[in-house]
Amino acid sequence: MTDTIWHPDLTQFPGPKYLGLTRALREAIREGALTPGEQLPTVRDLAWRLGVTPGTVSRAYQMATQEGLLAATVGRGTFVAAAEPRLGPTQALFVERDPQEDDGVLDLRSPQLPDVGQTALFAEAMRRVAGRIGPDWRDYPTQREESALRHAVRQWLADRVLGPIAPEDIALTHGGQSAIGLVMLCCLRGDRPVVLTEELAYPGFRHAARLARAEVVGVELDQHGLRPDALEFCCRRHGPQVLCVTTEAQNPTAARMPEARRAEIVAIARRYELQIIEDDCYTVAESTLPAMRALAPERTWYVGSLSKTVSAALRFGYILCPTGRGEAGRLTAQHAFFALGRPVSDLCLELFGSGEAAEVRRRVQAAFADRLQTIVNGLGAHDLVWQAGLPFVWLRLPSGWRASTFARMAEAEGVLLRSADEYALVHGRSPNAVRLAIAGHAARSRLEAAVDRLSRLLASPPSELPV
Repeated sequence: MTDTIWHPDLTQFPGPKYLGLTRALREAIREGALTPGEQLPTVRDLAWRLGVTPGTVSRAYQMATQEGLLAATVGRGTFVAAAEPRLGPTQALFVERDPQEDDGVLDLRSPQLPDVGQTALFAEAMRRVAGRIGPDWRDYPTQREESALRHAVRQWLADRVLGPIAPEDIALTHGGQSAIGLVMLCCLRGDRPVVLTEELAYPGFRHAARLARAEVVGVELDQHGLRPDALEFCCRRHGPQVLCVTTEAQNPTAARMPEARRAEIVAIARRYELQIIEDDCYTVAESTLPAMRALAPERTWYVGSLSKTVSAALRFGYILCPTGRGEAGRLTAQHAFFALGRPVSDLCLELFGSGEAAEVRRRVQAAFADRLQTIVNGLGAHDLVWQAGLPFVWLRLPSGWRASTFARMAEAEGVLLRSADEYALVHGRSPNAVRLAIAGHAARSRLEAAVDRLSRLLASPPSELPV
């Protein structure tokens, strides 16, 4: 159906109207008044019928979608998905693809580290670690044993402008996504807390928020990142508790937030008592700008990992907790998984201490820079946003293209990439743009051929839109 006649009576539900509409949706689906597959009215149409604001309807639709009751498809609308709320996550965090599958398709959806000799380095480091295995490997690991590793992480970040850092401020995690989830668990309170993210953002933010039973609200961006006026509006309207932001390498737009903008965001966060998650997993090679952690050390949780620079297989990440809150971060980690497993913690400590982690990072960044130049050379005539050392670029499409159509036609040409709508929230805005990541494992000639195919596609937009 394209025009469902559904007119709930919101007067029977006390409290905010968006919660009343969410409850009305649940009851209508449970009782069969709305059936799976049925299309709901548009946000503006239902808002007009009920005499409420479009924002009220959008918020209710978003909550029901997060519960698995509704499904929203960009360009098609919102549909009833199920009669009962689903248990657990409703979306995969990423699509698994067999790395050994050689079907001629070049996957540029997620960065893949180049082979810079790290396999041999890791093997030798593991042999050294194996020679020191003792009786303590029989027992549960403890965070007391992670002290030396926290000191090593502090040294690892010495080239960043992060403000004073004590090893006691650091909590260790199983990768960056684990770190984001732990901060959510540590900071969020109440039955339905609100988390703010950039309107185009790493999907892991919203996945972590939903696991913590939080509502996710997007904040508008401009060329410098989060817009301060949009952030202040969301703070007044939604009463959020946590803000997720990427300052150095915004994912997916590749933008870097200027220092003045960072200061504006910090001032708003202080005014509304926001905790800040600063994601720097896609770290640039060099930066002299102060991180949020330096500007607001009392409320910033700085998240990083080794996944984009050394090895994604290690699943090693860290949180620089706000000053004096390291124990809160480590206790949250302890309740989640006790401490890092000894094989991971001992191997990472060996890699840090020997200098091999730093050497691998240097080689990886050099290889990424070389591949990035290939992409810039091939697509630089188009509206391309990139940063030196970053393993992805943001391509704004020329007139005549839609992101979903371009992604589909690129796949037909043997190139996989990510459309902008994969980073947008449900009912959020999605520009005509795509993200291309660097396939570090592929031969340079193969990357050059893929870029050439994309360039030819860009020059020939479809003459007609499908109907």
